[in-house]
Amino acid sequence: MKVSELMTRDVRVASPAQSLQEAAIMMSEADSGLVLVGENDRLLGTITDRDLAVRGIAKGCDAETEIRDIMSDGIRYCFEDDEVRQAARSMISHEVRRLPVLSRDKRLVGVVSMGDIAGKLKDVDASDLLRALSSPLNRRMDAETELDEGIEETFPASDPVSVARH
Repeated sequence: MKVSELMTRDVRVASPAQSLQEAAIMMSEADSGLVLVGENDRLLGTITDRDLAVRGIAKGCDAETEIRDIMSDGIRYCFEDDEVRQAARSMISHEVRRLPVLSRDKRLVGVVSMGDIAGKLKDVDASDLLRALSSPLNRRMDAETELDEGIEETFPASDPVSVARH
């Protein structure tokens, strides 16, 4: 199964100059814990509800603080035509719960979450996978093995897939 079959297409992109309050409003309106941050047609980073709490409020930032001051720099992403297994492995190895989804010409087309993927897996407890993202390396490796088995059963590969790390 391809990432495009699971991803969410309604994606919010904020400017790094927008305020934390604006980011929180965007999250609330989209019922999402993630807003992508971009400028001049380029993705620069992300801001999550956790970033707002841990980097924002905990450090005494006010609602007018710019997103750029607390956003996570750098983007891990996948492509819409990637196999779901590739996206899931990338999430575990990079310890993220969501990945922006790009077309092959590197245009933003959506976001895929571990929840999107875990909801489709057979015989794999989604809560175990999500917990593994925050676990020490050995637990993540166990989860990746469990994930591989669940993905293979749910999304059989039509041909061998190498793990592409983006």
